[in-house]
Formats: sequence, C-alpha cells, structure tokens
Amino acid sequence: MEKRPSTLFVSLRLTFEEKARLQTDAADMPVSEYMRWRLFDPGNPPPRRRSKAPVKDQKALAQAIGLLGQSRLSSNLNQLARSANTGSLPVTPDTEAALLEAVAEIREIRRLLIEALNLEVD
Repeated sequence: MEKRPSTLFVSLRLTFEEKARLQTDAADMPVSEYMRWRLFDPGNPPPRRRSKAPVKDQKALAQAIGLLGQSRLSSNLNQLARSANTGSLPVTPDTEAALLEAVAEIREIRRLLIEALNLEVD
C-alpha cells in the first residue's frame, strides 16, 4: 500500500502584476497560507502572523529593557499587591505619589515596547 502525501502541490500561472498584488495582499503571511485562507475560509479574519521583522526600533527596545532592568517595579508592585490584599497598605500622600510614579514608569515602558515592536494598539 502506497503512503499518500499529507499535502499536494498546485501550480498557478499569474502575470507579474497578479503575483505582485498577491504578495502585497498576503502582507506578512506566506503566500500559500494566504491563498488557502482566501479560498477556503474567506468569511473569517486572516490568521494573525508575527512580522518577519518584529523589532522596528532597536534603540527604543533597548531603552525599555534598560528601564526594566534598572527599576524594581515587579518587586515593588508585588509588595504593594500583597499589602493591598491583606489590608495593610496605608494610603498616605506618600503612598499615592509612589503609586502614581510607578504607573507613569510602567506607561513609558509600555509605550517604548509598543513602538519598538511595531505593535498596533486598539
């Protein structure tokens, strides 16, 4: 008994313009995957793919990683969450100022990561 291949190849003749349009429409998807999606599942959104070059800005990524390394945000946030959960977190002006500062730092790190990784935010 002969084993059948799991996939088969199909040839398609295209003009140069058609091929260019197909590659443009496929964007960061492999063309064969894009064609399968268009033929067999066009009613659903296309599968999400990672970009071939996900890092848009190496400098911004380095800044974000540097900020993460210098900060003790994860440790401090964990301590704050533990204190809040046990009810032992005194809400003083100093505590509020520290929380607002941490939030600002986290927002900046998030912004740098989104920029560096070329992500779209809804």
